[in-house]
Amino acid sequence: MKPTRRALLLGSAAAAAAAAAAGGASVYRRGTPAITPERRARIEASPHYQGGEFRPVVPHTPLRAGPDVWKKLLFPKPGYGQPLNPLPAVKTDLKSLPRGRDLLVWFGHSSFYLQLSGHRILIDPVFSRYASPVPFVCRAFRGTEIYSARDLPDEIDVLALTHDHWDHLDYELTREIEPRVRRVVTGLGCGGYYEAWGYPPSKISEEDWDTEVKIDPQLSVWVLPTRHFSGRLLERNQTQYVSFAFTTPERRVFASGDGGYDSRFSDFACRFGGFDLAIIENGQYNPGWHSVHMLPEESARAAEEVGAKEVVPCHNSKYCLSPSPWKEPLERFEAESRGRPYRLLTPRIGEVVEIGAGRSFPAWWKSAL
Repeated sequence: MKPTRRALLLGSAAAAAAAAAAGGASVYRRGTPAITPERRARIEASPHYQGGEFRPVVPHTPLRAGPDVWKKLLFPKPGYGQPLNPLPAVKTDLKSLPRGRDLLVWFGHSSFYLQLSGHRILIDPVFSRYASPVPFVCRAFRGTEIYSARDLPDEIDVLALTHDHWDHLDYELTREIEPRVRRVVTGLGCGGYYEAWGYPPSKISEEDWDTEVKIDPQLSVWVLPTRHFSGRLLERNQTQYVSFAFTTPERRVFASGDGGYDSRFSDFACRFGGFDLAIIENGQYNPGWHSVHMLPEESARAAEEVGAKEVVPCHNSKYCLSPSPWKEPLERFEAESRGRPYRLLTPRIGEVVEIGAGRSFPAWWKSAL
């Protein structure tokens, strides 16, 4: 996939140049994985690594956007690209949650704390103030920065990473919680970040698409395909982007990661028999790049096709990475979900979602400014 100017926010040559000017050595350490000979051999042996890069099953359409898009994106207007006031949030004491409860807590954007069958799981945890390599682009919305590493439980059974973009992989947080993490599960190549940042290889499971990582008899993490791209600085698509299925004897939870729409959701429904809960990407889209990020109508369709009983939309309400109004992803997803067979759940940041409890959540964004 040919990089576009949008990659300024997620790891392009322009971002790398700016990062170098702002203290390049430190940014380089945060942006480059350790690609050992063994890791390189596994990457190149993957059938999904073709022509020197990872490629999705369904090829991308050409990405495009005009200058007005970039103006809105780089200089988001308060009340439009970002909220005027702090967003409402609830700070749950994660350490006090009984491990036997199957639940989910959203940290904003695509970061989650998940409990399943007694296991504590982090998905794409990011607490950084900026979702970029430099501290002047993509600042977190006010009110969303209520959690820090010290709020996380002392033992994390699984840290699951979908891909290496700055809004999904947080260098400082990742390093700080290493002593608490028992296992990292991610796609090929991404384990190189964890190894470079001090994680022993014995903790890292990096796998190709359609691979089961059995944590123990009560939990499996399936590394699955998505239709996205990767890279934090200059190199593109040298690490694999993935989605996840978390399965226990009682539950099945799907996490879509980022990616454009294709037929994979129906395939996953057939393979896993549907899901009790699906975390679905819904935000930072644009018609000019919708082959790498679904539009809300596609996200709702994907949620139905994957066979979800309950759906939590994400990839919104923390960082401005697209020119759309900040409320629009939730507004459009809510409208498109009417009449569909799943229950739409829209918790505030930090609010507990009990899986299968049937609880409804108010449309909190409608009263936010």
